[in-house]
Amino acid sequence: MATLFLSKPSSLLPFLILFLSLSPSLSKKSTFIVHMSHSHKPNAFASTHDWYSSILRSLSTTPEETQHDILYTYSKSAAGFAAHISPALAAKLRRHPSVLSVIPDQIVKPVITQSTSFMGLSDWSGIWPNTDWASDIVIGVVDSGIWPESTSFHDGGLSEVPASWRGICEAGPDFPAISCNKKLIGARSFYKGYEAIYGTLTEIKSARDLSGHGTHCASTAAGSAVANAGYYRYAVGKARGVATKARIAAYKVLWARGSGASLADILAAMDQAIEDGVHVLSMSIALNQTVDYYIDTTTIGAFRAMQNGVVVVAGAGNAGPDSFSVRNIAPWMLSVGASTIDREFPADVILGNGQVFRGSSLFNFKQTTTNTMMLVTGESSGSRFCRQGELHGSRVFGKMVLCESGGTSGVAKSYAVQQAGGLGMILINQATDGEQLMAFPFIIPASTVTYTAGNLIKNYMSSTANPTARIMFRGTVTGPSPSAPRVAAFSSRGPNLITPEILKPDVIAPGVNILAAWTGALGPSGLSFDTRRVSYNIISGTSMACPHVSGLAALLRKAYPSWSPAAIKSAIMTTAYNLDNSGNNITDLATGMEATVYARGSGHIDPNKALNPGLVYDLDTSDYIAFLCSIGYDYRKIALYVQDASMIDCRAKNFSSPGELNYPSFSAVFESTNDVVRYTRVVKNVGSSVNAVYQVSINAPPSLRINVNPTRLVFNANRKTLSYTITFASTSGIIIPAVGAIASGSIEWSDGSHRVRSPIAAYWKPGSTRGNFAASM
Repeated sequence: MATLFLSKPSSLLPFLILFLSLSPSLSKKSTFIVHMSHSHKPNAFASTHDWYSSILRSLSTTPEETQHDILYTYSKSAAGFAAHISPALAAKLRRHPSVLSVIPDQIVKPVITQSTSFMGLSDWSGIWPNTDWASDIVIGVVDSGIWPESTSFHDGGLSEVPASWRGICEAGPDFPAISCNKKLIGARSFYKGYEAIYGTLTEIKSARDLSGHGTHCASTAAGSAVANAGYYRYAVGKARGVATKARIAAYKVLWARGSGASLADILAAMDQAIEDGVHVLSMSIALNQTVDYYIDTTTIGAFRAMQNGVVVVAGAGNAGPDSFSVRNIAPWMLSVGASTIDREFPADVILGNGQVFRGSSLFNFKQTTTNTMMLVTGESSGSRFCRQGELHGSRVFGKMVLCESGGTSGVAKSYAVQQAGGLGMILINQATDGEQLMAFPFIIPASTVTYTAGNLIKNYMSSTANPTARIMFRGTVTGPSPSAPRVAAFSSRGPNLITPEILKPDVIAPGVNILAAWTGALGPSGLSFDTRRVSYNIISGTSMACPHVSGLAALLRKAYPSWSPAAIKSAIMTTAYNLDNSGNNITDLATGMEATVYARGSGHIDPNKALNPGLVYDLDTSDYIAFLCSIGYDYRKIALYVQDASMIDCRAKNFSSPGELNYPSFSAVFESTNDVVRYTRVVKNVGSSVNAVYQVSINAPPSLRINVNPTRLVFNANRKTLSYTITFASTSGIIIPAVGAIASGSIEWSDGSHRVRSPIAAYWKPGSTRGNFAASM
């Protein structure tokens, strides 16, 4: 049976990272992903499929075992196949000498324009005109498919499809081949793994998006410019993707209206995307729990994509503000957290005593304010969480209801209030949401308020015989107040649970209340009772932050076609900023305090600065192999990743710690206050001046001593690449609490025109070991 895990209460986000953990019985067939050693393949077999089939037949000794189905064969994203077989046959496969790994399939679920303006993108200067808006770069979006009729996918002004493109527009009953054009140049669907788990799909098997998630992500990354786009009267303006002229290839893996995807299908989509010729992979999906790298097959597919020059960008997850909740943590993936932009949709709650509380709403108002109504709580009316069918109509009829988050979505609560005869609603956020106010497309006049405001409203109600309230809708408000960006409370946080020496997330990007294209098959709330249909929708999540960075990666790929994925990632990370638009350090909506390095990573992306980073920290396959060696992986595990097994030699490049990887950020983990952590980094001058001199500046917290040697890097025509050593040690007299301690700082290299910044995270864990790192936090 499959067990469903909610990573956040469903009232938080219209789309959350939800997951299924599969526990197949010994008698029931399940899907397994089998990684093979291709050096063992006998020449007698014409194809790998024939070889795999032969192995399955040779191991099948019972009638049940002979009933096996190969769903996919992988050659680009991995080496092996996915098959629907019995657990007993899977156990035999694990013992076969040609088999490196057998991993049970799992179900993965999803994790949006003022945002381009907020990021400083301009038609007249900077990265857009200097890269021709990423023309001819292809972004592969692995998601819930696409709504091809959206105006965001028009191809006006685009040149012909790039000659290097090898993909197709896969036709279906509801997706004719003419659905593709010079913008949407490829569309495919992958469902065999999903069907093997749940049975035959009831929806049409095509790349058409029935949930909206994939359409939203694709248009955010590379949507064409559309004038006067908006959600009803909210956020009206020119909508466009970050890489406006990039091409889109949609790979549908999320089924049941975007509710889940099989790992086997995801790996097959990545395999095909690499073969088709994408330059960037945008993946707003993640596993529920953090698992070791070799178990998460998407990290294997991402590694193979990196080897083929593809930049893989993924959402960091929506499980914040908990520590150790960050997902997609492999160092060859670019992990993106979510932050706000300088646009809000205020809906103020005004109480009968004159108190005003800031709220947020996307209710399609006809007037700026509601009438004043009697105010009752959901708790006193039958349901604290305002669940449908539990509210007493006699209590709520004609009134405004105060509902608490949890159990169902905010929109579902507004529908429940409406069905019970209520005329308005105030939704109280959870305490962990802090100051976060996301806007929801409520069915009736309603507003979301903070947990603190909710308690004050309760106090008013308990002290007043006949409490009343009204809501004033203020539409779309942009500007410097409140400050932006701020880290979203839902955005997943570090430290990195598997390799804490690698700081994650890497960066933050716009992911709160983002406008982008939507499906025509589902209402803006994504709920079955919602009969509204919109062309553009406003939603939130790291799913929305991810395609912003995917678009930026496409712009940089266009500017620097010879750069490695690591160099592009470095440019994005080292040019990120950490001050908001008021000049103060970026804050965290969950706490109201300064955001930690585990929440913001390197900081908020700055596309124009990324175009000219000055220095880059580069990496190749051999570096990542050394990283895998440093975490104790043996030949069999490393062979899952590399295309050429002859490259595997843990003696060739020996890292004393995973932190030795030439990463653009630093994470020092201390076993005790006497520890000294030392890393070496190599930087390459990619600036316009061959003769450049960079001086380092150090921002060290009081608890940490940081030494950099040398402090000056002098580049010339013969010295384009230089190294430096950085050493971390505790300051004298530091006292570590029983739960450990964290600190953050940074170093910055500058030649007067470039500022190459690397964040530093430090963690002390007295008496603990790597195995109980999380427990000591």
